[in-house]
Amino acid sequence: MSFTYLLLGIFTFVELNCENLFDCQRDSIKDDTEFTADGMRRWDVHKYWTKLNNIGKEILSCGGEGAEWQLPDIVALCEVENDSVVRDLTKRSVLRNAGYEYVMTDSPDERGIDVALLYSPYTFRLIRHYSLCIGSVKKMRKTRDILYVAGQTTLGDTLHIYVVHAPSRFGGKRVTNPFRMAVVEKLAESIDSLHQRIKEPNIIVAGDFNDHHDDESLRLIYSHGVHNISCLSRGKNGAEGTYKFKGKWEHIDHILASQKVEKRMVSCHIHDKEFLLETDKQYGGVQPLRTYRGYRYNRGYSDHLPLVARFNME
Repeated sequence: MSFTYLLLGIFTFVELNCENLFDCQRDSIKDDTEFTADGMRRWDVHKYWTKLNNIGKEILSCGGEGAEWQLPDIVALCEVENDSVVRDLTKRSVLRNAGYEYVMTDSPDERGIDVALLYSPYTFRLIRHYSLCIGSVKKMRKTRDILYVAGQTTLGDTLHIYVVHAPSRFGGKRVTNPFRMAVVEKLAESIDSLHQRIKEPNIIVAGDFNDHHDDESLRLIYSHGVHNISCLSRGKNGAEGTYKFKGKWEHIDHILASQKVEKRMVSCHIHDKEFLLETDKQYGGVQPLRTYRGYRYNRGYSDHLPLVARFNME
């Protein structure tokens, strides 16, 4: 299989929450028994590889269609369990010929959940990366680190990328809001540090914030020099958000960019190809074709849809 890079100078950035991309192995120091052969979901090798290849197909489909298709240059992933999972995804699944390299966190999250960044070494030269650990907050479980990555694009510009997966709203929005605020405060601190060292840095922040574009956590980030380039995005096949809860579409995944990067944006959309959707029999319309519907194996992709942003790099 051959791949096309930087077609007509377009740089493609994808954000995707993979929905529990776990391996089948028991980790003695993490709470991952749910995703083992003996766990509640009966997670086995066949289901694991089906999931890997499904995520791989989903990523490849984000590159467009027909003669204008090109391999996404960067993919920010949430809800990946560990290094072996991302290695299998990039080196052994349907993505194996794409040539992706990756970096990821090794977070203290109790379930072992991490974030990762896949990148094409043909269009993005890695300079450095590290994790930003979230400090302790009363009643908050240990959560995912923020991944920071710096790399050089084909234009020679340095791009600073943050991948975020903030704590969920489980337990109630008001109770859990301080947990998400702790994450964005750490993010804001790092962005401020960039601005102190670099004049007009090129920044992209992406991930699952578990908050909407006008919630307190996102409003805080906007005050630190990045803008939400995805909040108005829609799909072509019925998706009005990246996630659907009780019949209501929600925008909880976001791509944010500094002003210089935003000016290069060509488009940003929710990638809702028909094969990623199923009929919402209870509430009407469509919904993401997820891996499980409750505890019933659904053989799907993810409960989130990808965001795809395209930038002009000429």
